[in-house]
Amino acid sequence: MKIFTHWLGVSALPRVSALLLTVLLQLFSASPALAGPPAFSSVVPGKALNFPRDFGAHPDFRTEWWYATGWLQTPDGKPIGFQVTFFRSATEHDANNPSRFAPKQLIVAHAALSDPALGKLVHDQKIARAGFGIAQASERTTNLKLHQWTMRREADGRYQINIPARDFTLSLTLAPTQPVLLQGEQGYSRKGPVAGQASYYYSEPQLQVSGQITRQGKPVTVQGGAWLDHEWSSTVLDPRAVGWDWVGANLDDGSALMAFRIRTADGQALWQHATLRDASGRQSDFSADTIRFTPQREWRSPRTGAKYPVSMQIDIGDSRWQLVPLQDDQELDSRQSTGAVYWEGAVRIERNGKPAGRGYFEMTGYLKALKL
Repeated sequence: MKIFTHWLGVSALPRVSALLLTVLLQLFSASPALAGPPAFSSVVPGKALNFPRDFGAHPDFRTEWWYATGWLQTPDGKPIGFQVTFFRSATEHDANNPSRFAPKQLIVAHAALSDPALGKLVHDQKIARAGFGIAQASERTTNLKLHQWTMRREADGRYQINIPARDFTLSLTLAPTQPVLLQGEQGYSRKGPVAGQASYYYSEPQLQVSGQITRQGKPVTVQGGAWLDHEWSSTVLDPRAVGWDWVGANLDDGSALMAFRIRTADGQALWQHATLRDASGRQSDFSADTIRFTPQREWRSPRTGAKYPVSMQIDIGDSRWQLVPLQDDQELDSRQSTGAVYWEGAVRIERNGKPAGRGYFEMTGYLKALKL
């Protein structure tokens, strides 16, 4: 879902010191004496998404992300999970400031590999203000750049991803096999009991992946499947929310499943929704009263002490789904920069007790409540 997971002050930023982060925030914030507060656009129901324009960035909204996850397989049959996310965050700086040096938009990116042979995630992060050829998020289509990290959508719908990270390099092509999946009400996705607590949200499931992973100078050919989310909004979560659980899954029969819940401090669902689209394109949306998340097994992080329900059962309509992690330790700890700790990783999917597919599962707010 990635609802407000990774924009400034919430999640994966680079390993800068607390002092440097404080300086950056001061530089990127508007001074009330010098500039008026920015007016961000609102998410409203009934607005039709317009492609290819909406593949691109929406700088009038406060925050936005493009999120690609998937399962890869090496030539010897070993599974590896991957995640690549680009974030665009509008700062509090005066939008009418004509200076090219005015830091109006920040670009943040995060990449991770989940390899059971290593026993934990390998990840890297970057941040820069937009402009000067260093960082960009095009408004015309998906064309994202942060230093040498790039994600670009071509005219035929394929995504080219190139991530030369600290401990690995990802060079991947994601090719579409199905139409765009509009989440919620034709792309208007509620995230809380108030109508304004919403985002514009679409997915591209069942992407075919080919390319290479390079580690320690050794390239390995990989292939597999991926899921891509694109979401943008200007709102924050309900004040009662402490975090959320989200899953996006490519199913073996060509179907696509998305489900999430927003949790309160006592573990109850403040808001939840699910979507299932079969291989023929028939889409079913499920309301909150037909969804139930039930933790099956917890894993405690030896580093942070946080406990995550890494094995989760989700009842949706008349189907029972089981999420089984590729490995337990898929925790991301960004306390050196933003203070957030969360779990995000590859999971196997079972439906009514039988193998059904693969996906990615995200859990936030298990160490401490997110304040957005």
